[in-house]
Amino acid sequence: MTGLSTINGTFTLDPSHSRLGFVTRHAMVTKVRGAFNDIEGTATGDGQNPAEASVKVVAQAASFNTGNETRDDHVRSADFLDVEKYPTVTFESTKVEVVDDNTLSITGDLTIKDVTKPVTIPFEFNGQAQDPFGNTRIGFEGKSKISRKDWGLTWNAALETGGVLVSDDITLEIEISAIKAS
Repeated sequence: MTGLSTINGTFTLDPSHSRLGFVTRHAMVTKVRGAFNDIEGTATGDGQNPAEASVKVVAQAASFNTGNETRDDHVRSADFLDVEKYPTVTFESTKVEVVDDNTLSITGDLTIKDVTKPVTIPFEFNGQAQDPFGNTRIGFEGKSKISRKDWGLTWNAALETGGVLVSDDITLEIEISAIKAS
């Protein structure tokens, strides 16, 4: 057996081997990449009925990190994430569709600040393996583009040469390693 039909049970996200990342344009000429470094989550799967899967992921908003402390502090401020008032960013699945034996299309509610909107993310199943510690692991990768303005993240600055400092489009990049619960 291979593919989605091999996934059965409840899995816990392994934060040290997972990434909830993002990419956006800066000053219209380059990309800024980063991630939320403090994430947790669970997923359930039924190999006989993969469309019955469910996923929940919670990121601590204050763990936002691009490697630039000044920029990160600004994004954590009330101009963007307002982490003091809204400490978490969450995604909870509402619908799972099987695309093929190795791909799921997961639609869920993404909550940033006080705004919840649906997002659909295609996820490719990277496989299942037994690690050296006896854990059953599964891996998935997904990517989706969102508009940050849809979640009220509207701060920006006009550039002298035209355009803006921060693009509206954000590409979410998600890499998941999860361990089967005993």
